Amino acid sequence: MKLIIFGPPGSGKGTYSSRLKEKFGLEKISTGDIFREEVKKGSELGKLVEDYLKKGELVPDKIVIKVVRERIKNCDNFILDGFPRTVKQAKALDRMTKIDAIIKINAHEEILIEKICGRRVCSNPRCDGNYNVADIRKTIDGIEYILPPLLPKDDMKCDKCGSPLIQRDDDKPEIVKERLRIYEEQSKPVLEYYRRKRKNKVPLIEVWMNRPPEEIVEKIVDGLKSLGLVG
Repeated sequence: MKLIIFGPPGSGKGTYSSRLKEKFGLEKISTGDIFREEVKKGSELGKLVEDYLKKGELVPDKIVIKVVRERIKNCDNFILDGFPRTVKQAKALDRMTKIDAIIKINAHEEILIEKICGRRVCSNPRCDGNYNVADIRKTIDGIEYILPPLLPKDDMKCDKCGSPLIQRDDDKPEIVKERLRIYEEQSKPVLEYYRRKRKNKVPLIEVWMNRPPEEIVEKIVDGLKSLGLVG
């Protein structure tokens, strides 16, 4: 099974893809995670993308396509998180493999900003501790959001290793708004590209990010079942 999970920054793509990975034994390929790890290691690739990440800009297509091509070369079961983000990337992916379904996560911008700005990560580069201090309970345009916080047991210290929690540079309000603007500008045409495809059309599963992750994952699984991709 080959999937793409598609949605704006802060929509929970990473969380949902991790849970789908565990449930179905998929390889999770997250371009964001790959680049952040390379930055931490101080590799040549990391140095190349560090400035883009700090400014909230998207990494150039040529670099992203090369990284993804290497990761999926010998992989039959995967979920792509953060790729494709442009039509050029989508066309490149078509040449690499056939995708079984796209999962699209929807959310209002106000919710996304609040959720992203509430994110806290472990300061230990060898730990993947991830938390969120935002407690969102509101209704926008008829959509009721109930998104409780994900807090550590000890105030602002990672449950896994005890290191202090920090806010990433690209999770601060000014950068978040710019990331969302860039996403809207460059990524919307990707969905339009898939919607207009006549040959090898890719099914679309849409869900709203308005409940805790376990409920959203259930909705995604229902969508996969309806397509006959899982039992």
